[in-house]
Amino acid sequence: MEQTAFQKIITFLEKNKISYQQKEHPPTYTSEQSATYRNEPLKIGAKALILKTDTEFIMCVISAAKKLDSKKVKEKVKSKKLRFATIEEVKKITFCVPGAIPPFGNIFNINTLVDKSVEENEDIAFNAGSLTNSIKIKSAEYRRALKPVIVDISQ
Repeated sequence: MEQTAFQKIITFLEKNKISYQQKEHPPTYTSEQSATYRNEPLKIGAKALILKTDTEFIMCVISAAKKLDSKKVKEKVKSKKLRFATIEEVKKITFCVPGAIPPFGNIFNINTLVDKSVEENEDIAFNAGSLTNSIKIKSAEYRRALKPVIVDISQ
């Protein structure tokens, strides 16, 4: 049986010996709502966005308090075109709805760029494959396990 995105995250965290805190909450559709229910500052939220370049889908992870800078992303990935994935594409790639995408492109086999704003906090928190489950982990543990490309892609 295929694992859900939530199960894949838990498996990844446990395999990499990352301690985590899990919270269940009412469905949240925005980073602001998630931060409120988690009782955490907005800036520690790790917002995962699926984008389509000229040639592939990529994940960009930024602090929930920031906005993605498309121009910077295009420069980093050397792409002339860049757009957000459609809801259908997001579901097909991540098995998640927008707002529930965890910041782990590796579990979905897509390249991931992590904005430097994510590193500015001791912890990161994110919706974990559903709109009703959140996880909080140490930023250092995220970097150790994911080994992401850290770039400047926010404003």
